[in-house]
Amino acid sequence: MRELMKKRTKKFAADVWRFCEKLPKSREYNAYVNQIIRSSSSVGANYRAAQRGKSTADFIYKLKIVEEEADETLYFLELLLDINPTLKKQIDLLHKEGNEILSIIIASIKTARQRK
Repeated sequence: MRELMKKRTKKFAADVWRFCEKLPKSREYNAYVNQIIRSSSSVGANYRAAQRGKSTADFIYKLKIVEEEADETLYFLELLLDINPTLKKQIDLLHKEGNEILSIIIASIKTARQRK
């Protein structure tokens, strides 16, 4: 499961990047694009860091960062959809995957807390 999540979070960041690459270039879009690229890539980077946690508490702490970054990515996807509804099909696919990743992370945090 860990390796699958590493691959999935990495693919998610790459898919968000490819989506953002196609967005119009303007000061307004660029502000959101920069933020969504940061948060989506942070999901995978922090998931990998969590796997190297020094303790259960450290593991949970790092997964909480993943949770926050995934939720932030979802927020910016929703914002971009509000701004440009013609992007719905692309955003829906990314939003679905982001939600699934977020759900898995939340379940992992709950499981880790029960094992503490």
